Amino acid sequence: MEKLLKIKNVRVVFILSLLFTLSSCLDDLNIAPKDDDQDLSEVFFTKPESYKQFLAKIYAGFVVTGQEGPAGNSDLGSSVDEGFSQYMRGYWQCQELTTDEAMIAWGESDNTTIKDLNFNTWNKDNIFSEAFFARVFFQIGLCNEFLRETTPEKLSSRGVSDDLKTQITKFRAEVRFLRALTYYHGIDIFGNVPFMTDTDVLGVKPSMQTREYVFDYLLTELDAIDVDLAAPKSNEYGRADKVAAWMLKAKLLLNSKVYTNKDRSADALIAVNKVISSGYAIIADRNKLFQADNNTNGAQNEIIFPLVSDGLKSKTWGGMTYLVHAQCDDKLAPSLGVDTGWKGYRVRKEFAETVGTNDARVTYVVGNIDPASITNPTVDTNADAFYQGKKLTKFTNIRSDGAKASSLTFPDTDFPLFRMGDAYLMYAELAANGFGDKTIASGYINDLRKRASITAPTITASQVTADLVLNERAKELYWEGYRRQDLIRFGKYLSGYNWEWKGGVQAGAPLAEYRLLFAIPANELRSNSNLKQNEGY
Repeated sequence: MEKLLKIKNVRVVFILSLLFTLSSCLDDLNIAPKDDDQDLSEVFFTKPESYKQFLAKIYAGFVVTGQEGPAGNSDLGSSVDEGFSQYMRGYWQCQELTTDEAMIAWGESDNTTIKDLNFNTWNKDNIFSEAFFARVFFQIGLCNEFLRETTPEKLSSRGVSDDLKTQITKFRAEVRFLRALTYYHGIDIFGNVPFMTDTDVLGVKPSMQTREYVFDYLLTELDAIDVDLAAPKSNEYGRADKVAAWMLKAKLLLNSKVYTNKDRSADALIAVNKVISSGYAIIADRNKLFQADNNTNGAQNEIIFPLVSDGLKSKTWGGMTYLVHAQCDDKLAPSLGVDTGWKGYRVRKEFAETVGTNDARVTYVVGNIDPASITNPTVDTNADAFYQGKKLTKFTNIRSDGAKASSLTFPDTDFPLFRMGDAYLMYAELAANGFGDKTIASGYINDLRKRASITAPTITASQVTADLVLNERAKELYWEGYRRQDLIRFGKYLSGYNWEWKGGVQAGAPLAEYRLLFAIPANELRSNSNLKQNEGY
């Protein structure tokens, strides 16, 4: 990643992929590549190291926002704030701010339309969902272009060695995994999406495919790449192995009823069991999962697929910078290893009531006496807004040995996108719904409880219910980007469970069914007549 970020000429390779990007910052998507662009890309690929550099760019796209950190020379142009458009920040906000698990305290003066995520009132012009949409399809465009440039025919025409060809076979499998991961996020947030692969002709605007069509495609892809992915735990840290693909497959199957209206729980159980028996395992010290050295402190044995951050080499105003700074104020910031607190997000009172105060996994700010109820969420004075709502912490920029990280502004902490603790609870959910063994499920839940506190109460098989599992997921996985998806899958998002400011009123209100999805951004509809707006928008 470090090498890639220093080589600006790598942007030459992305000229073709930018033609696919659906961000409205591009004036004309229906264009063909120029001959000189193709010549420049061929020059780039004369260097054997270029293939891994391109691969690094795709991995980095989940963390950084452009060619200069933390901002400047954005991948998406100047039409959207770089921090707003960072991949993980965009996905996290869609999954968390729209639920009881988080509410941002910032006003509209600097964050126009942010309140609509808090209130579940977003529309087709929401800046944050539009930025995430653009980022998703930029990533997919990069993946497609990498695959176009690494066909056996092109590699042979460039005289690539047999050894490098073998490496590139693995690179291609990883890129197909990353593309599948990105499409998974796309269909989860937007439902039907524009769809294009490396086999499609450049210069043609992508058509829209149904959620179910993309779902089926992703399952086929994940099965196809399994043979070429690295064996479990054998790849470089931060790169995908077979288990990452198995976990993604399990995620898709677990959510199949939502995505396709078909229950695939039996298949999900097979996939989850494969993950659990893979060699990854929960670690004894849970706190290490969220610390600045979670790439080396043992957490890497539980984290199946991280989004890698480095305070010196991958600076961004999104990602872990956002997650660490925005959970605190200036007073608390030093204890989390950062220089300032952004006074951003806190939980709503219903979430605090749900998880209670006796579980060691839920880390309340010691001594904080802010009221649980948020009575005025729309003020532009951040201090007033932030000091309502219960304060929790999770991520820290301090190493497990207590030492400082490389930067007080940009954390070294990696985001645990997939980890074994989640797989345990996925098994428990399936068991609660009649698939799997409740005795095994209770054991997994007790393992997670006990590693947080040896005095934690244990449960029996008869206590493994859907409601209990949802509560366990809240305690174990809060702020890890799952809450909206979980509430939808458990049937608690639209109605049946209420939280403050749900639907834009303090007492909370049921949501219309169309709120299960975000709108396709208006600018994208104007750019591509093949797209169709989601119902309700």
